[in-house]
Amino acid sequence: MKAEIISIGDELLIGQVINSNQAYIAEKLNSVGIFGDKMTTVGDDEGEIFSAFQKAYASHDVITVTGGLGPTHDDITRSVVCKFFQTDSIINEEALENVKRVFTRLKSVPRKINEDQALVPRGCVVIQNRLGTAPGYFFERDKKYFIVMPGVPYEMKAMMDDFVLPFFMKQTTGLVIRHRTLKTTGIAESFLAEHIGDVHQLFSPDSGLTLAFLPSSLGVRLRITAKAKSADEAEKKIQDVETKLRGKVEKFIYAAGEEELESTVGSLLKDRRLRIALAESCTGGLIANRITDISGSSEYFERGIITYSNESKIDELGVPSELIGSHGAVSREVAEAMALGIRTVSGADIGISTTGIAGPTGGSQEKPVGLVWIGYSDNDETIALQFNFGGGRRIIKERAAQAALELLRRKILKIPG
Repeated sequence: MKAEIISIGDELLIGQVINSNQAYIAEKLNSVGIFGDKMTTVGDDEGEIFSAFQKAYASHDVITVTGGLGPTHDDITRSVVCKFFQTDSIINEEALENVKRVFTRLKSVPRKINEDQALVPRGCVVIQNRLGTAPGYFFERDKKYFIVMPGVPYEMKAMMDDFVLPFFMKQTTGLVIRHRTLKTTGIAESFLAEHIGDVHQLFSPDSGLTLAFLPSSLGVRLRITAKAKSADEAEKKIQDVETKLRGKVEKFIYAAGEEELESTVGSLLKDRRLRIALAESCTGGLIANRITDISGSSEYFERGIITYSNESKIDELGVPSELIGSHGAVSREVAEAMALGIRTVSGADIGISTTGIAGPTGGSQEKPVGLVWIGYSDNDETIALQFNFGGGRRIIKERAAQAALELLRRKILKIPG
């Protein structure tokens, strides 16, 4: 089955709100064998919404609609749905009781404008909203499915997970689609492709398998997609490809699925009972923030210091002033001294440091914007690696933090190069 995902709201068209709903819906539908091949965004205009409904209904088996179910004058989705299905709206008692419960919990009394959110198109299956006041609508007509949900992301997600997905899981789609994403960092997309080589050496063109390269400023995700007649068959296909990929680019893969690099590193530190301390300059605490985003990080994170000025590097870390005078704060020598200094001061097993030029000012021909030195120190060695990152100030900081965490991962696992 093919699906079109329709999003409604002027705020989406003017860029005021990022449309995360369509990605979530597409992913979830795909997991039950429904391929979303079109996404449409329209404003709060009755004619545009009605036209979008007509076009989607004529060409797709499943149509999802989000947005425009609120209580204000610009929330017109329900009225357009009623017009489209040539019906009127009626009060749904269960939805009305839910509205009253919500306001009771808020120690308030609903007004008529709030109670009107319990109005639903006659003839639909009502999707109750356990997290808000606006219910969703489900139509099954002419072997097509038309689903309307609120635009509030967490309300939509609850309806997808509690109602929509269980419904379609019971239907026979004839096809199971599964994905697995391998996350890489520290290697550009083109070099990663060279390492992997011809993808048809991994799988044949008619195998129901695809491999997508998804680059970002922090790395490249490799998404394996398998289509098969059963979940077991799809999973086996994916596993075969993953094994082959790992044989080629294992050292660049830090996680599979949704896991982030800081979680991977945290698990490695915890398993080996190692403690880490950070001395950050150009990253401004970004590495510490990422590490402490992980619950339980107190088991391995000893401390983090932002030594931004030269004086703080000298006072807090014991970096010799003559070293800064001779080589500059952004240098191999100072990065090494910072990493050794924070390890010594803290008593941690590992010290990590960053010093660089995030820009847009402060660069020179010898030391351009984007130059970052990342230091590493443990009981066996103290080193620093040079990086030259592109992008604006924020991107350079994010890339430096990612590179520091990746350096830590490779050192712990003793991955060469």
